[in-house]
Amino acid sequence: MDDLDKAILISFDESGAVDSALKAQAVAYCQQFKENPSICSICIERLCFSKLVQVQFWCLQCLHEVLRVRYSSMGPEEKSFIRKSVFSLGCYESIDDKNLVRLLDGPAFIKNKLSQVMVTLVYFEYPMIWPSVFVDFLSNLSKGVVVIDMFCRVLNALDDEVISMDYPRSQEEVAVSGRIKDAMRQQCISQVVRAWYDILLMYRNSDPDLCCSVLDSMRRYVSWIDIGLIANDTFVGLLFELTLASGFRDQLRGAAAGCIHAVAAKRMDPKAKLTLLQSLQIRRVFSLVAEDNDSELVSSVASLLTGYSTEVLECLKRLNSEDGKAVSTELLNEVLPSVFYVMQNCEIDETFSIVQFLSGYVGTLKSLVPLTETQSHHVGQILEVIRTQIRFDPAYRNNLDVLDKIGREEEDRMAEFRKELFVLLRSVGRVAPDATQIFIRNSLASAVASNGDVDVEEIEAALSLLYAFGESLTDETMKTGNGLLGELIPMLLSTKFPCHNNRLVALIYLETITRYMKFFQENTQYIPLVLSAFLDERGIHHPNSNVNRRASYLFMRVVKLLKAKLVPYLETILQSLQDTVAQFTTIYASSKELSGCEDGSHIFEAIGLLIGMEDVPLEKQSEFLSALLTPLCQQVEALLLNAKAQNPEESPAKIANIQQIIMAINALSKGFSERLVTASRPAIGLMFKQTLDVLLRILIIFPKIEPLRCKVTSFIHRMVDILGSSVFPYLPKALEQLLAESEEIRELQELQRTFYTFLHVIATHDLSSAFLSSKSRVYLDPMMQLVLHASCNHKDIVVRKACVQIFIKLIKDWCARPYGEEKVPGFQSFVIEAFATNCCLYSVLDKSFEFRDANTLVLFGEIVMAQKVMYEKFGNDFLVHFVSKGFPSAHCPQDLAEQYCQKLQGNDIKALKSFYQSLIENLRRQQNGSLVFR
Repeated sequence: MDDLDKAILISFDESGAVDSALKAQAVAYCQQFKENPSICSICIERLCFSKLVQVQFWCLQCLHEVLRVRYSSMGPEEKSFIRKSVFSLGCYESIDDKNLVRLLDGPAFIKNKLSQVMVTLVYFEYPMIWPSVFVDFLSNLSKGVVVIDMFCRVLNALDDEVISMDYPRSQEEVAVSGRIKDAMRQQCISQVVRAWYDILLMYRNSDPDLCCSVLDSMRRYVSWIDIGLIANDTFVGLLFELTLASGFRDQLRGAAAGCIHAVAAKRMDPKAKLTLLQSLQIRRVFSLVAEDNDSELVSSVASLLTGYSTEVLECLKRLNSEDGKAVSTELLNEVLPSVFYVMQNCEIDETFSIVQFLSGYVGTLKSLVPLTETQSHHVGQILEVIRTQIRFDPAYRNNLDVLDKIGREEEDRMAEFRKELFVLLRSVGRVAPDATQIFIRNSLASAVASNGDVDVEEIEAALSLLYAFGESLTDETMKTGNGLLGELIPMLLSTKFPCHNNRLVALIYLETITRYMKFFQENTQYIPLVLSAFLDERGIHHPNSNVNRRASYLFMRVVKLLKAKLVPYLETILQSLQDTVAQFTTIYASSKELSGCEDGSHIFEAIGLLIGMEDVPLEKQSEFLSALLTPLCQQVEALLLNAKAQNPEESPAKIANIQQIIMAINALSKGFSERLVTASRPAIGLMFKQTLDVLLRILIIFPKIEPLRCKVTSFIHRMVDILGSSVFPYLPKALEQLLAESEEIRELQELQRTFYTFLHVIATHDLSSAFLSSKSRVYLDPMMQLVLHASCNHKDIVVRKACVQIFIKLIKDWCARPYGEEKVPGFQSFVIEAFATNCCLYSVLDKSFEFRDANTLVLFGEIVMAQKVMYEKFGNDFLVHFVSKGFPSAHCPQDLAEQYCQKLQGNDIKALKSFYQSLIENLRRQQNGSLVFR
């Protein structure tokens, strides 16, 4: 073993046993070795003799890099040597009868890297320099499974790296893709298709994995080859045989179904497409969806049915002839029952696509009113599908009720999923309004009559349907209660479901009442029932804190809308809220009671709106306001008493109490107008001035507690709004305290934010070349280090997000994919080795990264996007380093690392974000504080 082999082994070592300085030295040695003019010959020689997979991988990666960067400067002899050597390695041949090692006997990642090297040569040389590459490869397939497998890997790598339009391509790349496809169509694609057919026929019983690889390649290529090569009785017959035969493995049957799907999705003239779709006789696969509801096969068949249905629908839209429309309608009527069955009975990944298809189908019905009996039946089925799909899984009932981590994830997932379903509901409502209203009425009636403890999810779904239905109603319909509303709303108000203690049921019940508030503005006889729903155990007095807080907020909205109509019930309302208000006048409330205090202030805002109306007599108004302000101010004074003798950090409960009281008073004041407190009823204004006097003392006693400073500042703003110029005497005292402690710090923080904003504007407005000018270049490295540090550690999440966006834009601007020279030498290495690992992994593993915070979630989305961009620009260079260097340090299990690779290489950014979040949370639990990141 020579020095290079040793250096490669050390650089790839992840055991932790190698000294970091030695490892850095090894990496530098390997990097320096790449500059050797004979590096390609050295790599190929090692590939012939070295049995060390690390050395094999390094040599292939080195060949890949050198070809991408230096191909144009190589001589004809060197190119020829590389071409012949790489082809021999890929076809299981010896190089000059010398090599002892056969790479195709090695692990998958070696073969994948070899396929990338071969595709790089195809990129530069086919068909002008190396016209025979595919024909020569085909002649080697007779050697058996190992070469066939390699051929599939090369075809797939060619699709990933050059042909597929699922990835962003430069104009040059698009031109190369067209050149390669044109040459293959003319020269060899019919032979490739014939080879696919022969391989499937020969190996379908003996090697299903190989057949799956062939079918995967074929599925990718169907979109641009002559469809007649596949869409014929012979080949389609074989595909259906593979799909339908129960003796084959589900993976093979599903792969065959995927190819049929690709045939159905082929872009072509609508008339020819309809003939093709007819010829497929898709009814042959209908029975498969009932075989095993959650199998891989059912998912593939569901995808096929969805894709087929979407294509038929497109023909229906585009064809003008009566015959064409009749045939399209007939095919749709034939396939729709199976689509409905899949939606209602199967666990599949295609639900979103099916919902999109159903939305398109409903769209075509708009011009067909009145509907035929069959179409009306389909509308009814779609409504049933919606009800089925919006139901929560009972398995999560307890998680959702207590809202633990699993419950939050499921609720978020369902909220996102329901959006499209409710859009579909509104569309159905416009096409068949009567049928939709009757369906919702029957769903609610069924929920009212049901056994609440058993049918929690059914009841929640029925209420959610009624809630969603309200989105499509006009204000006029809502006010008058036309149609079935006049029956539905009273039914809702008068019902106390047995499962009302369930959090989800209680929340959607209150949300639905709030949604129909315009109905109560006109139908005031129902106001007592509305108040009962909000004030009893269904709302503000619900035992679940999540429900009673939300009820407080919704009640405040109800008060805003009904306002003067509530005056007759004012004393009843205040009496009902006495115990809730009392929580704010209890000194040293427990931490449990203090949680969510932001929501608690909504009760005070609602009360302020009620008692702040001029419809309330002055005496009553003063009495009500005094009864609230006096105990709150007394509590503040008591908390401030002797506070100077204590360390503020030692009394978090006191500070939290004061903070909560300020918010309550601030919220209460929102119900009072400037005209009322200064002109018509100055006595009320005096009460607020006295309150301001008390609260300003907080700044003197606790001058450095930032949350208290913010809350007092907010209250001062509020008093300026309602007291006008009469508040001016209080301002000097307030400003003196506010400015005394924070001027210099805030100026520095603001300057720092301005700096990052400036960099962000330059990067995101296509001005990144300014960083590379002769005057700026000297600052590039320290600037990058600053942006990196801020992207990982800055306390301001908005700043962190901006810094991640800077990196994303610079990667796009400075890194050409896949074969261009480095615009900024060293930048790619810096991004992969420093930014990727520190920002995209370690910073999110830190428990201070709070996924429940909305701004942090937005930052997380940018971090996930950065990984996607790095993969698109750097390919396996990024992926291998991130997974092999970063993940092991976080003790990431191999199966999760592999799943991450699959998600990253896919096209669903939402799925990638969701998976990466669950991966990070999983790794955090495994660490349990044992590993300090950064």
